[in-house]
Amino acid sequence: MGKRIPRAEAKEGDLLFWATGGDCKNKVAHVGIFIRPGWMINAARTGIGLILAERLIAHGCFVIGTGRRKENLEAFVQRHGEDKAAVVQFDISKLGEIPGFVSEVTTSHPDLDCVFINSGIQRRSVFSEPESIDMDVIVEEFTTNYISYLALTKVFLPFFQAKKDTPTSFIFTSSGLAFAPILRCSNYCATKAALHHWTLCLREDLKDTNIRVIEIFPPMVQTELHDAKHQPDIVDGGNKGMPIEEFADETMSKLLAGEDQIPVGMSNIAFNSWEQQRQQQFHKMAEMMKKHDP
Repeated sequence: MGKRIPRAEAKEGDLLFWATGGDCKNKVAHVGIFIRPGWMINAARTGIGLILAERLIAHGCFVIGTGRRKENLEAFVQRHGEDKAAVVQFDISKLGEIPGFVSEVTTSHPDLDCVFINSGIQRRSVFSEPESIDMDVIVEEFTTNYISYLALTKVFLPFFQAKKDTPTSFIFTSSGLAFAPILRCSNYCATKAALHHWTLCLREDLKDTNIRVIEIFPPMVQTELHDAKHQPDIVDGGNKGMPIEEFADETMSKLLAGEDQIPVGMSNIAFNSWEQQRQQQFHKMAEMMKKHDP
């Protein structure tokens, strides 16, 4: 096993990966699928998930991708070769099927030691225009961006806990909007804030175990998350934001450096200012609560 390291309908993030082997063992821990084994990366079909999966392969990792579209999964393997990639077809939004999926992955890949969850969709949600709000879309967004992370983590946790002395890790793709929301996609921002708060608690809860918790905070990145199909109010959305190669460069640099919290691009501004003060208060509160609820 390797050392652990210190965002489109198709669900922008429903492709997952598993990776291991080669340089990956020494530099990146294990990257699987999942929703990621060895390392699991969710949403690898396009955008952030895809480019990080390819960067991991470049580091010698064997990557297993999972998603809903069989043709995209097959193309991924054809592009990289069966010696570097494999796939499992799965829809992350089907929460009831997650236990069976995890059982299949962990049985086939018992050396899995890293789950990277990258699923995410973004939709316009301006509540001053209540006639424009579709609650089914609100629920879908919250399920994809938040609940699925909890469901996957819950089922993977016993598998990691049983490894005891083997370093393992969860990696979650959050957003810089977890720190400061914007009006046009208020529900999306709320999903990322929820994910961030929960991740802080999970990391603190697992800090004395073999399980590490890593969170990535992308800024707006040039991906199909902002394309006209899903967000027609954004003009040329796929070309707005940080170039995806630059995003990948900074993310991989911090990941390989062993950072547990990885703000990228503009997300660094909020993270390095008021977010630090907020997290100081979080840790003080956590210590105080231990005295009352040990």
